[in-house]
Parts: sequence; structure tokens; C-alpha cells
Amino acid sequence: MPTSRQGWRKSSYSGPEAGSCLEVLDGHPAGIPVRDSKDPYGPALLIPATGWAPFIAAVKAGGFRAHR
Repeated sequence: MPTSRQGWRKSSYSGPEAGSCLEVLDGHPAGIPVRDSKDPYGPALLIPATGWAPFIAAVKAGGFRAHR
């Protein structure tokens, strides 16, 4: 997976100074890579394409809470 900023995107709701953002990479043949924007050279989680829509639906439904 590419580790540079090229190709990775984050939500338009994330401001330029937002440090706790997820980035996703489109076009990977095995699924959707997801990484922490604070650590672009760190590991990425690869979510299978079949799991992406249910994951996004759960996020939108409030199925995950932020840990502070």
C-alpha cells in the first residue's frame, strides 16, 4: 500500500488542523485501506470490499464511540 499522501483522502468534515482523522485509499483490489492521518507511514487496516458498506452504515448509526 502506498504510504505517501498521494491517493489517500479523508472526510470533508475534517478541518486542515484536525489530527484525529481516518484516511481511505480508493482503488485497492483487495478492499479499502484505512489509516490514521497522524501516522501516514504506520500500518493500514484493509477492510474487505464486502464489509465496507456495513462498516459505514454502523458509523453513521453511531455504532462506534470516540475514546477520550
